[in-house]
Amino acid sequence: WRVLVAGWRSRDPFGTLFASGIASMILFQLFVNVGMVMGIMPITGIPLPFVTHGGASLVSIAIGLGILQSINIRQTRAEW
Repeated sequence: WRVLVAGWRSRDPFGTLFASGIASMILFQLFVNVGMVMGIMPITGIPLPFVTHGGASLVSIAIGLGILQSINIRQTRAEW
C-alpha cells in the first residue's frame, strides 16, 4: 500500500509509473508463490517477496524500493 501511496504523491508521471511497476512486481510474486503453496498453480522458482531469500529477486526489489524512496523524498523543492 505504501508503494502505491508514494506513486500517487509523485509530481511526475515517471514516479507514478515506476511505483505501479514495483507494486505489480511484488503482487505478482506474492500471488504466484501463494498459489504454488496452495497447489492451484504449477511450481516455479519465484520466491516470496521479503520472506524467502531468492538472490536476484531480493536485490531487484531492494533496488526498486530504494529508487522509489528517492523519488518519494524529492517531491518537494529544496529551499536553500
